[in-house]
Amino acid sequence: MTSEPEAARLIANAAQALSDGGLVAFPTETVYGLGADATNGRAVASIYKAKGRPRFNPLIAHVAETEQALALGRFDTRSQKLARAFWPGPLTLVVPASENCPVHDLARAGLPTVALRVPSHPVARALLTEFGGPVVAPSANRSGHVSPTRAGHVADDLGEFVRVILDGGPTQIGVESTVILCLPDEPVRMLRPGGLSRRDIEEVLGERLADKPDEVLAPGMLAQHYAPDARVRLKAEDAEEGEAWLGFGPEAGLGGHGVAHLNLSPSGDLAEAAANLFAYLRELDALSPSAIAVAAIPMTGLGEAINDRLARAALR
Repeated sequence: MTSEPEAARLIANAAQALSDGGLVAFPTETVYGLGADATNGRAVASIYKAKGRPRFNPLIAHVAETEQALALGRFDTRSQKLARAFWPGPLTLVVPASENCPVHDLARAGLPTVALRVPSHPVARALLTEFGGPVVAPSANRSGHVSPTRAGHVADDLGEFVRVILDGGPTQIGVESTVILCLPDEPVRMLRPGGLSRRDIEEVLGERLADKPDEVLAPGMLAQHYAPDARVRLKAEDAEEGEAWLGFGPEAGLGGHGVAHLNLSPSGDLAEAAANLFAYLRELDALSPSAIAVAAIPMTGLGEAINDRLARAALR
């Protein structure tokens, strides 16, 4: 059994690892999560890399207290009622992000919503309290593998990527959180069944939950929700007059063409490119160019997810 001073030291080490941009695995009441600083794009990108996640699906931001979560999103009467009733607990609420929400664009997959949860596990809450900010944490397993319910599962799957694994014993619930979408002027919808039952949610809500529609602001369900106003031209070799240039890797000068030039990663680092992708698209789009010309991105590793998002952005 770990002594109180030793437990405090382990929590402090894990919080420092998060602050340094590292990955930390920790138990929640549902499954073990793979945590990163939600405000750090490079750290968030490393989650996708570690999990082998095929697309930039939105990630759930975890915080220690309900009031912290309420500050990160725009909660209507219904979502506030659910938050007050079930947090801390196995409920994730997807709501519109607050105006200055610090959860990184990459963690939100470029969407105007944010997924939020306040876990009840004492180790998770101790870590989140010590860290002080939002921590994104999908299940701590390789994408497609069985979700981990013990620290040993995490070590087997992701040990080489994780700076600290906090062992809180077997998780209590063993399936992921229930995910509920609450958007203004729309029915409340269940996006994913999980550790909290539909019946319990409907009892508090006072209405039936709508089913998941074909298109919602949720993981990978919209073909074109990454599209800026400007046309996106892929695999470009240079920017034409009036276009904005989004480059990648070491490259020669562009000969003065284009209204602006940004480089996702001058060194060719795909994690850096992923972290910059959504912010740079927005920055270039704000200049109202005739198009955004995007350099070719390798299809290896995180490049697959980057290309997926760019292809969606290019749809007209």
